[in-house]
Amino acid sequence: MTTRSITSTTPSPGVLVLTLKRPPVNAFNQSLFDDISTAMTGVNQDPTVRVVIFTTAIEKFFSAGLDLKDSGFVKNGETDVARKALLVREHMKGWQDSLTSIEKCRVPVIAAISGICYGAGVDLSSACDIRLAASNTTFSIKEVDIGIAADVGTLQRFPKACGNSSLVKELAYTGRPFDAREAHEIGFLSRVVQGGLADVLGAALVLAKQIATKSPVAIVSNKHLLNYSYEHTIQEGLEYTSIWNAAMTQTEVRL
Repeated sequence: MTTRSITSTTPSPGVLVLTLKRPPVNAFNQSLFDDISTAMTGVNQDPTVRVVIFTTAIEKFFSAGLDLKDSGFVKNGETDVARKALLVREHMKGWQDSLTSIEKCRVPVIAAISGICYGAGVDLSSACDIRLAASNTTFSIKEVDIGIAADVGTLQRFPKACGNSSLVKELAYTGRPFDAREAHEIGFLSRVVQGGLADVLGAALVLAKQIATKSPVAIVSNKHLLNYSYEHTIQEGLEYTSIWNAAMTQTEVRL
């Protein structure tokens, strides 16, 4: 599943590590969005993968955000404002779909974050199921500083992961950096790992190996049902779970 800007390794049975490697700062361009979609399609088609970890090859940067010099927006000469807007919207939806593919991936996805995690880096990590960050990590919902609203998932997913709507709005409105400790305090992170990239990746691997020992039917079911419940009422979630488990509980393989 190695692509132009992502390398893949399997350090343990069932565990796939996807490493962002777009020097110097892992800035997002169209190719990186495309590579994420390709990688997630590959995961969904590979039954041997039970857990995915996203991490970085660059010690000081998980991602600096969008590459403003190579965003992939095509100037096609369209002069009508409405038609131009429709084209931009389709381009933007493609980016959104790329990161949504992480959320919709059939298996759990862990973000092992280290260094700068700005803009699209927060978008990506927000789409992951579990987030661990090294103590050297700094986050920012940076889009406000370039005159736009975050448009690839942060404003939709980040608030659901946090327990402080007031602070979420403060961070979105100001773009101010916040460290791993603060991200953990508001519920965005499972935990902070002391140290740097090697330390947080090591912690993510320990967690991933534990998850990989569980029944894939149970893990896939848990992820699917949790995601469904985020968007539905409790009763709707219960009804859907009963239908889902009517089939899944008939498995004869428990591991």
